[in-house]
Amino acid sequence: MEFRDLKRQYEYLKSDIDKNIQSVINSTSFIGGEMVSHLEHDLAAYVNVKHCITCANGTDALQLALMAWGISEGDAVFLPDFTFFSTGEVVSAVGATPVFVDVRTDTFNIDINSLEEQILNVKEQGKLNPRVVIPVDLFGQPAEYDEIRRVADKEGLFVLEDGAQGFGGRINDKKTCSFGDISTTSFFPAKPLGCYGDGGAIFTDNDELAELLRSYKVHGKGINKYDNVRIGMNSRLDSIQAAVLLAKLPVFMAEEVENANSIAFKYSEELKEVVNTPVVLNLYTSSWAQYTIQLTNQETRDGLQEYLSECGIPSMVYYQKPMHRQGAFEKNGYECNDDMFSNTKQLCETVLSLPFHPYMQDDEIDIVCCNVKKYLSSV
Repeated sequence: MEFRDLKRQYEYLKSDIDKNIQSVINSTSFIGGEMVSHLEHDLAAYVNVKHCITCANGTDALQLALMAWGISEGDAVFLPDFTFFSTGEVVSAVGATPVFVDVRTDTFNIDINSLEEQILNVKEQGKLNPRVVIPVDLFGQPAEYDEIRRVADKEGLFVLEDGAQGFGGRINDKKTCSFGDISTTSFFPAKPLGCYGDGGAIFTDNDELAELLRSYKVHGKGINKYDNVRIGMNSRLDSIQAAVLLAKLPVFMAEEVENANSIAFKYSEELKEVVNTPVVLNLYTSSWAQYTIQLTNQETRDGLQEYLSECGIPSMVYYQKPMHRQGAFEKNGYECNDDMFSNTKQLCETVLSLPFHPYMQDDEIDIVCCNVKKYLSSV
């Protein structure tokens, strides 16, 4: 059993993927070109924003957004304590200070009360200038953007949506990657919409920001890449990755998000009596980057993971260590302690992500659920 079966997906889409890749090879246009322009148009139309700017990966997408706003030393950027390292890494990369915020235990997303407390703490300390909040659409579900926007507007903060795991999710009919002043996503192969290497994209309705982002991603170019008007970076999506994504996007829109939600529902129906299953808020739709359960304690979680492995069932722990405990942030310059992040601490000790992808069969779901129940009935 695969944790996320990309082989099965490829077999289903093989004809279109192979055709698109061969088209790029025949054209010998490997960077930029028609495939990339076509993809940017289709992604912007799907998300319903004016501009989509593709780039090399989701981490670069976040950093480019911060660069476009001029975020730098002395600025505070607020982000969840329970997320992947890159969300905080990019803040430090531009010289700013990441300020971590606790999350909800039911949705795994940023906790509004904790966000407000951390903003107040920064203002009271008086060392940093609050500038940006980066909500993460963790495991596929959008963050609570109405409340986040309320806080951001009150405090004068930019909203940078990290939709790396959330592409395809919705609140009502509004899609993920349309909630931020700038929004980003990742096309890492295991993401809801993934390519066959690294890739990312940035979304915005702001014309000036879009122009800046296109400059920053190609060495700070002016009228062309040999006219350099600012210090940028080299972050371009290659044409073969665009070809793969163009083949996948129609099926992602028409089938995969719906299939993922159907599979998640089956998992939850089978497991709701024995573990804490993921909560999706009313009027929210998740794209289910991961299906993540919570056990009662770390010993039970670790035991279940070991048992599943013995049964040939892969599982993953996202995430084992809170962001504020990462060694890279030891000299962060912002004072915090474990008491600020009780929910994150609990999640790091109890979460377990089960095999999940839009091509799972009912018998595979049954095998996973039966073994989860079997183990838990014995402890």
